[in-house]
Amino acid sequence: MSITPITSKITPLSMGQAVSQASPTTAAQGIESTFSGILKNLETTQATSDNMLQQLSAGENVDLAQLMIATQQTDINFRVAMSIRDKLVDAYKEVMRITV
Repeated sequence: MSITPITSKITPLSMGQAVSQASPTTAAQGIESTFSGILKNLETTQATSDNMLQQLSAGENVDLAQLMIATQQTDINFRVAMSIRDKLVDAYKEVMRITV
């Protein structure tokens, strides 16, 4: 039985890279690509766990440990996506409160 590690597509900023140097368009594209990657990863893990659950309910031979791992991966990916979404909404609201 092999256990696949949980990987993340998020790349942290390097120490020499300043956030202020990025143009708004580049920053928005970076956020979009990161969030898009997280959502694609969520979709993949959800499809995997759903497929395994369907196999189990149909009476097929499914490794329960792998099923539980896939289900937990889906749960973690969902929580990460919701957390990032909430942070983006909070940031948007904070920007909207700024008076010019």
